[in-house]
Amino acid sequence: MGEHKERMLRGELYRDNDPELVAERHRAQRLCGEFNATEPDATVRRDELLRELLGKFGEGSWIMPRFQCDYGYLIEIGANSFLNYDAILLDCAPIRIGDDVSIGPRAQLLTALHPMEDHEARRQRWESAAPITIGNNVWFGGGVTVCAGVTVGDYTVVGAGSVVTRDLPDRVFAAGNPARVIRPL
Repeated sequence: MGEHKERMLRGELYRDNDPELVAERHRAQRLCGEFNATEPDATVRRDELLRELLGKFGEGSWIMPRFQCDYGYLIEIGANSFLNYDAILLDCAPIRIGDDVSIGPRAQLLTALHPMEDHEARRQRWESAAPITIGNNVWFGGGVTVCAGVTVGDYTVVGAGSVVTRDLPDRVFAAGNPARVIRPL
């Protein structure tokens, strides 16, 4: 394993144009491309492709095409979970999705971070990443965006179009930009 992949996996600054990481993203893009090109009734083939792509894909879970990710192997999806159309999971750090999770169309889970103050580092393609954890029995409405480093608690519902920039506790309804807790559930 090369230096930049090790740095990425440790959550440190790394360069995303490192040849090893580029090759791994190409592999994920090929698998996503094949998945996204499957016929509607090709459920067995879709399942095979997702099991090859993802770090964990729980029993009874399914994803609707189009699906995009950076690496795939850093994504763990529990049992009986569902990702609707056009999900984008930028998995430069682990993304863990629990059991019985429903994620609406055009959701984005984004682990990548870029230097804000150091413009030269950004120009040289240095970045870092922080994990995202989604608890059990969570529901995201359509178009939800979850930012790097966020944990969403069990049984929480996030309203459509929300941007989740900080942790959400168990058993709440949250919505808005940035998402805030509206009420307990």
